[in-house]
Amino acid sequence: MQYQWLNKKNNKKLIIFFTGWSFDYCPFEFLQSNDYDILILFDYNSLELPQIPVYDNYYLIAWSMGVFTAYILRKKLPLFRQKIAINGTAYPVDDENGIPLKPFLLTLRHAKQGLEGKFYQNIFDTLDDFDRYLKKPVKRSVENRVDELNSLYKLIKNTSINYEHFYDTALISNKDKIVPAKNQINFWAKNSTNYKMLESGHFPFYNFKSWDDILRCK
Repeated sequence: MQYQWLNKKNNKKLIIFFTGWSFDYCPFEFLQSNDYDILILFDYNSLELPQIPVYDNYYLIAWSMGVFTAYILRKKLPLFRQKIAINGTAYPVDDENGIPLKPFLLTLRHAKQGLEGKFYQNIFDTLDDFDRYLKKPVKRSVENRVDELNSLYKLIKNTSINYEHFYDTALISNKDKIVPAKNQINFWAKNSTNYKMLESGHFPFYNFKSWDDILRCK
């Protein structure tokens, strides 16, 4: 696992953000930190967490595959005042609760071509959003991102989850082309978790100006 501090100014509050597969910190640098320190975790080729300093209050935001990753690492993480899942579930590859198996396996089989082709276009709702992403794209190598997806799938197949209530709120994009909104709704509704719909694609972060805006989105 890699990490990057987007803000580290000895604030009393820390947001820990788990990105989705193939991402890093670069596309999120535009979000204002305000009075939070921000620690971004990415690259799940390994699940070794960095040392997390002591803060008065911790907040968790997890997106896409990061929702699953944060959940399985929950016992190694601090106690959070608030935990938000965005466009992901604890069952990331599942025909009813996550990404359906068939399209996931197609993505896995053609990961290199997808990353070099239209995968990132499908992440975004509009071409304007995609163009905005291209100004601050992911810097990781394609090979590293392909390896990460293989590592994640091995982890998913070898991890048995009986979901226990963890996330306080789920944010679900109604135009998500990666994790179908209906599957997300199905998972969170049956696990008695409040959810809110967003008018967005799989990457909804351009809807927000700051990390605090996300925490307030209940």
